[in-house]
Amino acid sequence: MIEIKRYEAKEKELWDNFVKGSKNGVFFFLRDYMEYHSDRFEDHSLIFLKNDKPVALLPANRSGDTLFSHAGLTFGGIITNRKMKTSLMLQIFDSLKEYLKEEGFKKLFYKAIPHIYHSYPSEEDLYALFINNATLVKREVSSTIEMGHKISYSRNIRRNIKKVQDNRLNVKRSYDFSTFMLLKEEQLFKKYGLMPTHTALEMEYLAGRFPDNIKLFAAEQNGTMIGGVVIYENKNVIHAQYQEANELGMDLHVPSLLFDKIINQYSEKKYFDFGISTENNGFYLNEGLIDFKERFGARSTVYDSYELNL
Repeated sequence: MIEIKRYEAKEKELWDNFVKGSKNGVFFFLRDYMEYHSDRFEDHSLIFLKNDKPVALLPANRSGDTLFSHAGLTFGGIITNRKMKTSLMLQIFDSLKEYLKEEGFKKLFYKAIPHIYHSYPSEEDLYALFINNATLVKREVSSTIEMGHKISYSRNIRRNIKKVQDNRLNVKRSYDFSTFMLLKEEQLFKKYGLMPTHTALEMEYLAGRFPDNIKLFAAEQNGTMIGGVVIYENKNVIHAQYQEANELGMDLHVPSLLFDKIINQYSEKKYFDFGISTENNGFYLNEGLIDFKERFGARSTVYDSYELNL
């Protein structure tokens, strides 16, 4: 019998320890990360218990009559350990459906954890979604390098790296998230009229809380930042959370230099993930953006989301 308990602050240690020992958890499932934007989301995270012991977690928030896993994170999904088996996951979904109905929910929006983030196979939830007639409603395409079997850079990328190296820019890890995020905001608004998911203050806060996981690599010319990449470092995956360069940085091919530095610096990791190149729930592919990533030898990984009507 699966018991479901809504997460409470007093269970922070239990939650964080389970995430750290899981087979598919990442650092941004830790409560200190999840709660930086608690003012924007009504947290409704769940703990699944069997014989009074936690067997799974679900980072989640409530919005109206829908439970999202989790709307404030790149992806959510059920976090499990190596004891998870398919039959147990089916029991979890049976209990989850009953719980959600009792709580007045009408829909579950489920953002599955991409397989590259699994430290051990963890797709029991995908099978449970299938068995329960969930609908795939969103498929975003990311671009990933398998570090142990890299595809060679394109000739264009190799040429760009050589050009920018000749300019003798200062490339280093930086702690100036404020300057980088202001650069990101300026360029993103100029190009698309949009703003980044995180503010400069939020990124400074998160980088301070997770200095081993959130890192900024920047390129400077005469002491001025002209481009940068923010990475999220997980157990198996280096993920490019943000990248930006101003007009000068683009002219000098700074993004090529920065990504080359990061890819080579973290060659012991299993994957380098550039992030998604799609919009409109995956129906629009930004071909210029994905072409740039694929020139580094990256190939497709999908980020899937499902809806389950109750």
